[in-house]
Amino acid sequence: MNLRLIGIGAGVLIILSLPLAGAIAGPDFAGQDDGKGGGLFKTLGLSEPARTAPAPAARPAAPAATERSGPAEQPRTDSRCGPEVSSPHGVEAQTCVLVAEGRTWGRSYYRNTSGRALDAVLAVMGPAGRTVQIACAVGAGDEPGLCETPKEDSAGEPESYSAVAEFAVPDDEGRLLLRSGSNSPAPGDG
Repeated sequence: MNLRLIGIGAGVLIILSLPLAGAIAGPDFAGQDDGKGGGLFKTLGLSEPARTAPAPAARPAAPAATERSGPAEQPRTDSRCGPEVSSPHGVEAQTCVLVAEGRTWGRSYYRNTSGRALDAVLAVMGPAGRTVQIACAVGAGDEPGLCETPKEDSAGEPESYSAVAEFAVPDDEGRLLLRSGSNSPAPGDG
């Protein structure tokens, strides 16, 4: 074959493939182009693809309510916690008195690595001999857990409350393994 014929054929194929390349590249969305005067179709002197009519102008509306980002603000919870304590039997705990919105309750955070299920009793003592107590089952696992008393209306200053958690073996003897308090001195404090 003639080389000249092959060159002309290749040139024709290239010219014919340009509109196909433009179609594959996709339409000029929302009237945006490359900033050089209308994109590939205009450069080649071809008609531009049909554009959609602009959306009607939005009608004025009442001012939107102030939007919040993130979760709703939670009420402040004050806590007074004793030190983290542990026993040689594999129990760790920290006990706290919590106060929020005029209510007081006790909470004990614990971890049981003893290898057996335990019983826990959490008591919150308040002014005028008020006491709230709850029993919690402590599973035989290494996962942290918590025991919490019900929230009660506060009667007095937060400093007048204290909480104590006791962790024991659930048998007839109820051998105490650990006692943790909200106002316990830190280890080494007198």
